[in-house]
Amino acid sequence: FSHLVGGLAILGMYWAKDFSTFFGLMLVHSILYVPTISVSNSIAFTHLKDAKKEFGVVRMGGTIGWILAAWPLYFILEGKTGNAAIAARANIFLIAGAASLVLAFFSLKLPHTPAKPAVQGESGFAWLKAAAYLKKPYLLVLFIVTFIDSTIHNGYFVLAGNFLGSKTVGLEAKWIMPVMSIGQIAEILTMLVLGWFLARMGWKLTMILGILGHAARFAVFAFMPENQTMIIAVQVLHGICYAFFFATLYIFIDAAFPKDARSSAQGLFNLLVLGLGDLAAKLFFIPLEKKLVTAESSDYQQLFLWPTGMALAGAILLAVAFWPPKSLEAPAEVGH
Repeated sequence: FSHLVGGLAILGMYWAKDFSTFFGLMLVHSILYVPTISVSNSIAFTHLKDAKKEFGVVRMGGTIGWILAAWPLYFILEGKTGNAAIAARANIFLIAGAASLVLAFFSLKLPHTPAKPAVQGESGFAWLKAAAYLKKPYLLVLFIVTFIDSTIHNGYFVLAGNFLGSKTVGLEAKWIMPVMSIGQIAEILTMLVLGWFLARMGWKLTMILGILGHAARFAVFAFMPENQTMIIAVQVLHGICYAFFFATLYIFIDAAFPKDARSSAQGLFNLLVLGLGDLAAKLFFIPLEKKLVTAESSDYQQLFLWPTGMALAGAILLAVAFWPPKSLEAPAEVGH
C-alpha cells in the first residue's frame, strides 16, 4: 500500500504546476515511504538465519538502487543547461514513480511476517516499550550519537551537490550525481565485508570508524576544496560512513531489544536517521551555507569544519560512554 500510493504521489509530482501541490504530493510520499525502511529491516531480521553475517548483503540491494537512481540524471541532463536542465530533472519523478509501483507489486511476494503480539500485562504500544529502553545508559548514548551522525549524514546531502557544482570544485551538473554515487559503489564493497569487520572489531569500534569516515571526508572538503581529484576520490569514504555506522546500528538494535519491541525500536532510531536528523541538517546547514558561501566569497573551510567537529565529538562520545553489556558483543557469532 505504501509503495503503491507513494508511487502514484511521485508520478503526480511530474505534472505538478505549483509549489503547494508539489509539496503536498511529496509529503504524502514521505509519510508513506519512511516507515517502510523500518518494516523492511524487521522483515529481514525476522527471516535471516544470522543477521550479523547476512544483513549487510541484503542491505546492499538498497545501495545498488541508490546508484541506479543517480545515473539516469546523467543522461537526462546531457547537453542541457539553465532552465532546460531544471525542466529535464522532472523526468526523474517518472522513473521513481514507476519504480515505486514495481516495488509495491514485488512486496506482495515477501514472506508473511505478522507483528509480534504484546506480552500479557504490558502496554500494547511497542514504541513506548522501545523508548523505555533508552533508560539504559548505553542505548541512550547510542541514541544521542545516532542523532549527531544522522545530522552529519544528511548534512552531506544538503551541502555536497552545491559544493561539487561550485566554481571551486568545478564539476558539470550532469556529473554531480554520478560522482556522489562513487560512495554508494564503495558502500557495496563495505557491506560485503561488514560481517568480517564486526567479528574482529565489535560494535563500538566499527561504529566509531563509521563516524570518523565523515570527519575525514569533510576535513578534505574543508582543507582541499580546489583539489577536484581528491574531492572525487574521498567519496569512497561514504561506504565506511554508512555501512560501519548505520548498517551496524540496525544489526545492534535487533540484538539489543526484545522481539516484541524490535520493529518499534528500528522505527525509533529511524526517526533520527530519516526524520529529525534530516530536519536538523536542513535547519542548521542551509543557513550556514548561505552565510559562508556567497557570490562574493566562499569560505568552505569554515563551512565543512562544522560537520568535521560534530563527527569527532560523536566519535569521542561513543568511545568514552558507549559500553554495551558483554552478552551483546558476541563477536565470535559473526560469520567470517
